[in-house]
Amino acid sequence: MNKNNKFNIDFSKVSWIKWTEFAICAIIWTLIIVWTSNLWLLLGYPFIFDYFITEFIKWGAWKRDKNGNSRGAWAEWLDALIFAVVAIYFLNIFLFQNYQIPSSSLEKSLLVGDRLFVSKVAYGPRMPFTPLAFPMTQNTLPILNCKSFVEWPKWDYRRLSGVGQVELNDIVVFNFPAGDTVCVNMNNPDYYSILLSTGLEYTSRNPAVLKGKEFHNSWEINHFLMQQGRKNILTPSNPLSDIAVRPVDMRDCYVKRCVGLPGDSIELRHNVLYRNGEKQEQPKGVQHTYQIKTNGVILNDKFYETYGISKADRAEAGLGPVYTVPLTDDVAAQIAQLPTITSIEKNDFAYSSSDQFQIFPFSSDYRWSRDNYGPIWIPKKGATVNLDSKNILLYQRIIEAYEHHTLELNNDGKIFIDGVETTTYTFGMDYYWMMGDNRHKSADSRYWGFVPEDHVVGKPLVVWLSLDPDKTFGVRWDRLFKWVE
Repeated sequence: MNKNNKFNIDFSKVSWIKWTEFAICAIIWTLIIVWTSNLWLLLGYPFIFDYFITEFIKWGAWKRDKNGNSRGAWAEWLDALIFAVVAIYFLNIFLFQNYQIPSSSLEKSLLVGDRLFVSKVAYGPRMPFTPLAFPMTQNTLPILNCKSFVEWPKWDYRRLSGVGQVELNDIVVFNFPAGDTVCVNMNNPDYYSILLSTGLEYTSRNPAVLKGKEFHNSWEINHFLMQQGRKNILTPSNPLSDIAVRPVDMRDCYVKRCVGLPGDSIELRHNVLYRNGEKQEQPKGVQHTYQIKTNGVILNDKFYETYGISKADRAEAGLGPVYTVPLTDDVAAQIAQLPTITSIEKNDFAYSSSDQFQIFPFSSDYRWSRDNYGPIWIPKKGATVNLDSKNILLYQRIIEAYEHHTLELNNDGKIFIDGVETTTYTFGMDYYWMMGDNRHKSADSRYWGFVPEDHVVGKPLVVWLSLDPDKTFGVRWDRLFKWVE
């Protein structure tokens, strides 16, 4: 062997430990290539071989000076930090991520302050839409308060194989569908609800803008109100004018229960859920708001603590003798037996004119409320629907925002998709219907519509930590490592 040729290597002198490490790494890399079906990853084999065997590339040279001496502990710490950041990035993409419950929409199933491990493998991990992003941040870098991602390059939607798919009554973490555009200074309500409400308020104060206007359908009404809302919001003096546009995987994450699968028909009748015409059994933790009337006795903190009513809900309950609080049916039955309670009734709201611009699909053609809703059919990939000037608002965001077509409706009620007149539409993705178990305190599909399959992030598996926001350093020890149901 020519010892002067640096590219010659005596493989017999490579230890069996190095060969074993290389073999394990190569097998893992092969499985990743098969899983992702990405042949570009084949280019990684030479680098893996060099790292363990040939060592032509001096991988750790930057940690030593020109004399070969170590640059000190800082170099080792930096090396470990870089490795940790890269490892966390790939773990978040392919295996799991951490998620914190921010609101009471799923109480009593999941509580505010619960920290969850969310499995990406449950439904198959998505390849990132925006691959260049700082790990463990959803869309904003803390302290710096700037975007945590680079918008180029952008990848199309692709989901790897998982161990299952979204099933009925699964609790699911997903990117907020209406979060593609946000008012940075106001995250709730969503941008489109703000446009509608602002446009409605402006036209009510300035009826002159309606002069000469003739609306033929709800589509035209909504389009006009949206225009008026944008004109008012997108002005330098308006604090809501700071607008951010976010790709799918950088939108805020929500967690709800899947109550409707692709192809299902969902309906709420007096707070009772029906799926495909059949009454559904409620999950154990489902709550509704109740009107509680006392004989004059004031409900105190002891009462609220006894029945598990949070401080946030107490603040909204009222001062008596009538109180409004969220309760499960079982707890409501217990309270009804108290001698100080004169009546207790579950709230059940019928349609009112204000629901037209608050309840999806924001149309007077659908006289629905949060408690009496539907029936509504959930789109399924490959299914075709007939379109008309009434139901077009049901599918507008699917066609435009989720499946990226242009959509127009002329004064004659004719519908054009990508400039071509049509009376039908065939869906390119599956969609889901998500609702919170705390039915009267949940911003869910009743308010913003369908959840596309490409927005699904994963399935919460276990509560690894639970901190009670009503107590200082209050750990809910009984919820630690509780499986999510």
